[in-house]
Amino acid sequence: MICFPNAKINLGLNIVSKREDGYHNLETIFYPIAIKDALEIIPSKNGKDSFSESGIKVDSLPENNLVIKALNILREDYEIPPIDIFLLKKIPFGAGIGGGSADASFMLKLLNDTFSLNISNEELAIYARKLGADCPFFIYNKPLFASGIGELFENVNLDLSKYQFVLIKPNIHISTKEAFALIKPQQPEISLKEIASKPVEEWKHLMYNDFEKSIFPQFSEIKKIKNKLYEAGAIYSSMSGSGSSVFGIFEKEVSLDNIFPKEYYVWLGMGM
Repeated sequence: MICFPNAKINLGLNIVSKREDGYHNLETIFYPIAIKDALEIIPSKNGKDSFSESGIKVDSLPENNLVIKALNILREDYEIPPIDIFLLKKIPFGAGIGGGSADASFMLKLLNDTFSLNISNEELAIYARKLGADCPFFIYNKPLFASGIGELFENVNLDLSKYQFVLIKPNIHISTKEAFALIKPQQPEISLKEIASKPVEEWKHLMYNDFEKSIFPQFSEIKKIKNKLYEAGAIYSSMSGSGSSVFGIFEKEVSLDNIFPKEYYVWLGMGM
């Protein structure tokens, strides 16, 4: 069987407090976007698991890939025969859009469906939480308001399917640990849920990603990307997660010819 794990963006991201365990409580809205990997599993040809990866090269050992970890975590409780795994990477990593997390959660769902394990989404989300803080989102894969460390969800009535999305990923790596270290947690003045209920045209002056306060002074190029998207006509633009990608939402199709360097990852597509 084959599936197509998709990425996500963060609509707003507020770091509201630091926890005793060292993590941070946050509030954000996860929204799925149609940048997709391809993940396929078939019965093993030689009685052993195999893993094949193509597309964007990920600089890590196969055993550290979250797809393999997802398989292993389900095998702790379920009988799953040997399989051959094929992963085509199209979602850029280090972008703050959850590519690895999506692969992990879609692997859990793919195994569940392929081998009729009859695991509920709620149970799958518990497994996903062990793989990463934002992995549970991809079990549901719909607009959700997230709190806690990103694992507590509330439904959000939000449809951006008529809008054009643009995502730009520069060749910049940001350490999530360092990004958090520079944040000063605070409660937002207006709830993200309230902001999201307003027209998208009003988000520019209401919806913020707290990481931009610490990231932009260090990486001015990321701030320039956001400014260029607004200059190109975006009605809302923001860094996603802790970066380094920046997305823009447009009311109509946009041309970005010669605006960004050729070595940047550039994606244009409609909302999901």
